[in-house]
Amino acid sequence: MRKFLSLIIVFMIAFCSMPAFAGTHGTNGKVSARSIGAGALSLIIWPGIGQAINDQSYEKNLTHALLGLTGIFRIWSCYDAVVDRQGGVWKNRI
Repeated sequence: MRKFLSLIIVFMIAFCSMPAFAGTHGTNGKVSARSIGAGALSLIIWPGIGQAINDQSYEKNLTHALLGLTGIFRIWSCYDAVVDRQGGVWKNRI
């Protein structure tokens, strides 16, 4: 049982990093107090708020807000806001 639970934890950690390999082609900015606050708002209140605080484009704000309906997207949106990632809008990019 212990090996099974350990295996599940390893897979969960591996799959948490999957969005980083999704081909988003954005460039990370600088982590600051503002971006950390933006990430917290994206995670707690609604995805897209953090991108608006970081002065992202309207398309990116809208995409994050709409995909926020899925629930799990909050985690990616939080990360995206914390690192203040620029770019990565539409065309199979978020």
